[in-house]
Amino acid sequence: MEALAEKIKTKVAETGFDNSVKLNCGSDGVITINGSSVSTQDGPADCTISLSKDDLESMIAGELSPTAAFMQGKLKVEGDMSVAMQLSQIL
Repeated sequence: MEALAEKIKTKVAETGFDNSVKLNCGSDGVITINGSSVSTQDGPADCTISLSKDDLESMIAGELSPTAAFMQGKLKVEGDMSVAMQLSQIL
């Protein structure tokens, strides 16, 4: 999860993203994005996106569209959907 967090940190740092999102990969762990800060520590967030670690890796690599993953039921969004949409433009 640390390697994925570093990849996300690089993408988020370039964008000015200023919301908080938790990427919950179940037993594999979580990645919490809070503005330009990215960590593997669990914490509160405006939006929680639940998905598998494999699907998260595919999204970061550009092999899986966040919209397609949502439509296929591969990820679930709880909380502020507009925050999830902003993040989808980054990943």
